Amino acid sequence: MTQKKSSASASPDRRAGRLPAYKDERIAHLVRLCARGFSRSLSRRLADQGVSFGQWVFLRILWKQEGLTQRELSELANLTEPTVHTALSKLEKMDIIVRRTQGGNKRKYHVYLTKKGRDLQSTLEPLAVEANDSALRGLSAKKQDQLRDMLVQILNNLADDEAEAEALGLKVPPTRNAAV
Repeated sequence: MTQKKSSASASPDRRAGRLPAYKDERIAHLVRLCARGFSRSLSRRLADQGVSFGQWVFLRILWKQEGLTQRELSELANLTEPTVHTALSKLEKMDIIVRRTQGGNKRKYHVYLTKKGRDLQSTLEPLAVEANDSALRGLSAKKQDQLRDMLVQILNNLADDEAEAEALGLKVPPTRNAAV
């Protein structure tokens, strides 16, 4: 009877085997895979606190600036307003945020953290740092700074590309009901 390798011993072989396949991948695909990996790593850590990655996105923004409208949160998170509404409704049910009108404008709600929401920052932010540190393990501080600079340059280039396309009347097509 042959013994099955433990997953712990198989994992390094599998990882080493995957690395050469990534060598020829396009940067866009690698960045997408990294973003997915970051999300999964943080999601695992947040799950113990009862917070989803989607909720984390808004908490992170609100810890920097409260009183934003749903539209402002949508723009800052780069997500659609219906997606924002769903996430905010869940956060409100969890007593992490409250939505209030200001200055008699009953149509525009502003989002504020509750005490519970503010207190979560000291618990959740270290989890994000941990996920980040795990992903960057083995990269020197200098290489991390270089990577950050390169990613910012890529983001700026993509923003310029989108602005140029928009000036020509070209828009990003909606993903809803897109043919597969």
